[in-house]
Amino acid sequence: MPILTIGSLLGFFAVGLGAFGAHGLEGRITEQGLEWWHTATLYALTHAIVITAMGLATRSGLSGFLIPAIFMTVGVLIFAGTLYSMALGAPRWFGAITPIGGVSLLIGWGWLAFVGLSASRTG
Repeated sequence: MPILTIGSLLGFFAVGLGAFGAHGLEGRITEQGLEWWHTATLYALTHAIVITAMGLATRSGLSGFLIPAIFMTVGVLIFAGTLYSMALGAPRWFGAITPIGGVSLLIGWGWLAFVGLSASRTG
């Protein structure tokens, strides 16, 4: 699936889940649950924008974005997914999985920095 499509779908779901959290969950889950929901939405939407930008850059002829996009996508799915799950009542031990998503996001950002440094050296 193209990077642009992945970023766009992540953005779509982040906005939808954010709206659901703001309008459908208030009073139905704990304050801690709402905080987890908002954090998950923030990270999902932020990374959706970055992944979409990488997809647009790829369409413009730039390269090297596939690996950071994969790491960021996996990171969002694990990081935000575990937070959304815990907010909806999944066991707290899911919180032990959340950092795996965070590390994946960090690897994606680091790889993206490497891509940027490589591009600046070659052109």
